[in-house]
Parts: sequence; structure tokens; C-alpha cells
Amino acid sequence: MLAPLSGMVFLGRKINEIVQNEMSDEGAVKEQLMKLQFRFEMDELSEEEYDRLEDELLSTLADIRAQKENR
Repeated sequence: MLAPLSGMVFLGRKINEIVQNEMSDEGAVKEQLMKLQFRFEMDELSEEEYDRLEDELLSTLADIRAQKENR
């Protein structure tokens, strides 16, 4: 009777694990930066939106590097 609930909990944990791994992967963040640059060059983003998203990604990248130094 609880099998569907257990399956959802398992799935939620796996999704969280994947998100955490991706957000702690320098390569993934660098790839996101490249995609962001491409979208900006294709006029899909305004300069303000590009700057905001770039700042977020650069902050994430700095956090990842700081975590690696503290290990």
C-alpha cells in the first residue's frame, strides 16, 4: 500500500542527488555559461537578463571552487 509513496520518495531523492551533483560540477556550470553566451549572441536574452544569469553562474562556479579548496 505504501509502495507508490516509497517510489516517489526514492525518485525525489535521486532527482535531488542529480541536481546536487550537477550544481557541484565545474564542467556543467561552464557549459551553462557557454549556452548563456550563445543565447545572448542569438538575441534570445536582453543584456540585463544575460548579466543577471551570468552573475548567478559565476557565483555558483566560485562556490564550487571554494568547496573544493576546503576539502
